[in-house]
Amino acid sequence: MEHIIGVLSDTHIPRFKALPEALWHHFANVELIIHAGDLSVLAVINELETIAPVVAVQGNVESDEVRRKLPLKRELVIGGCRIGIVHILSPDSAPRRRTEDEARLQAARREFPQARCVIFGHTHVPYLRQQDGLLLFNPGSATDRRSQPTCTIGRLYIEDASGDPRGEIIPL
Repeated sequence: MEHIIGVLSDTHIPRFKALPEALWHHFANVELIIHAGDLSVLAVINELETIAPVVAVQGNVESDEVRRKLPLKRELVIGGCRIGIVHILSPDSAPRRRTEDEARLQAARREFPQARCVIFGHTHVPYLRQQDGLLLFNPGSATDRRSQPTCTIGRLYIEDASGDPRGEIIPL
């Protein structure tokens, strides 16, 4: 069996009026939705919960109600795969980095030493890289593309038998 999880970040509602309509199509068959922060308001969780249960962390641009309710980071296990979730995966504090990829990997290992997948946001830039047994996954932003060609979301697939994670970036 394969678990399918919807992944998004940086929705910034109500600055952006609504979640994209295409999100409902792409998340129609997911069993869980992970939001990697910068929801801005809790209504985003309520809306997403009409599709599937939601696990979320707070970002750096949140209302007081979001900061009171959501943790800065969390971990969960799905199908034998330990997943770490944080909004800002800070490579700047990773020691002796040589490349941005290595810095992200070091930061992910520091924050979530047992994880096989780390989901993060903040940059609004999609990032998907499997390295040294760890999947690093930033779905980009569902509403604010900044310098990207399109807004993006993602799906995470976890093979139940092996616990192996695989990610997909979905342009909207």
